[in-house]
Amino acid sequence: MATAAAVKESEPVARFAKDQLKAFVERVERLEEEKKAIADDIRDVYAEAKGNGFDVKALRAIVRLRKLDADERREQETILETYMHALGMLN
Repeated sequence: MATAAAVKESEPVARFAKDQLKAFVERVERLEEEKKAIADDIRDVYAEAKGNGFDVKALRAIVRLRKLDADERREQETILETYMHALGMLN
């Protein structure tokens, strides 16, 4: 049987774990809010670009390609060109 002393000794540990868990949850919640704000800002930039006559799909493709290193980008372009050629989309 657990003694009253043993129960009292485990309370600070349980309290610490509860506080730590709450801190983690609150940090994630704050980061989720920041992520949403950043996503809204990105959407606004694309809308502004569209308003200035730029093609948003092309901009998104360029942003995606710029994330790749040069070798990965060349590989993807080569594969795309090969597929397009096989489908008769290129001369």
